Amino acid sequence: MPRRSDTKETVLLALELMRRIPRKRTITAKELHEQLADSEHGRDLRTIQRQLEMLSEHFEIERDDRRKPYGYRWKECAQGMALPMLSEQESLLLTLAEQQIKSLLPASLMKTLDGFFLQARRNLEPYHQEKGKREREWLKKIRVVSTSQPLLPPKIKPGVFEQVSNALYANQWLALDYENASGKRTKANVMPLGLAQQGPRLFLVCRFEGYDNERSLALHRIHAAKASTLTFDRPKDFDLEQYDNDGRFGFGEGKKIRLTFRIEKATGLHLLESPLSEDQQVVELDDAYEISATVVDTAMLDWWLRGFGDAVWDVRKMAIREDGAT
Repeated sequence: MPRRSDTKETVLLALELMRRIPRKRTITAKELHEQLADSEHGRDLRTIQRQLEMLSEHFEIERDDRRKPYGYRWKECAQGMALPMLSEQESLLLTLAEQQIKSLLPASLMKTLDGFFLQARRNLEPYHQEKGKREREWLKKIRVVSTSQPLLPPKIKPGVFEQVSNALYANQWLALDYENASGKRTKANVMPLGLAQQGPRLFLVCRFEGYDNERSLALHRIHAAKASTLTFDRPKDFDLEQYDNDGRFGFGEGKKIRLTFRIEKATGLHLLESPLSEDQQVVELDDAYEISATVVDTAMLDWWLRGFGDAVWDVRKMAIREDGAT
């Protein structure tokens, strides 16, 4: 019985390693050992090395032994880890997920999922005849649309996203060469705490070394990034969701206000369907709505109000104390 259990564990480890071996780059035994460290497949480095040697002998996996540590990858002509068990519905779900999460997952993790995404796309390709026809059509029937003027995403310099996302994933210090909106260039070590997508732009939430407050840095303004081998303990007092709720991505400081304004009926109808807050109140007047809601005071709120032009007037802001009183 113990032997059967050991055999099962060996097979599962081999399958997990094959799934994680990339096609377009090499990966070392140490990198795979680190990826598996916190999973149920975690093993010592020597075991990983032996498994890779065995896999490279029996499967279409090439070993780059020109220098140490050796690198492993699937050969160009190899099928890799084909996933015939994926149904058309599962392939559709994976294809949609790839489109939405590719900028929000660490680059190293996205690469380990390449095999799944590739197989999902192949399952939905036209040459499959009738198989998956409705699923392929579904991709043309749905779309995520912008609520503002569509903009092209700013270009992020090569290697920056990979270094930032991997350091964020592994809780590693990050060395940055950053240029702010005013053109001031700064080199600093930062503690990466969060990654957020706001429209077409990506922002890194971090703490500069020696400081205890958070800042948001636009990834496209980072000239260079390098993840350190030094790790840090993630601050227990930081919560990315609360950071967002405080309006920090809208250039605010977390100060809540009671906002009141009047808006033309035709322009403000959508606010009856999509309110500003849970406690929003609406008073219907002859030609307008009077809207009152508790919101975070931010520069983005001011931009939003100004965007209505003359259709919004009588704007009032009342500060809210910590006890909830205005």
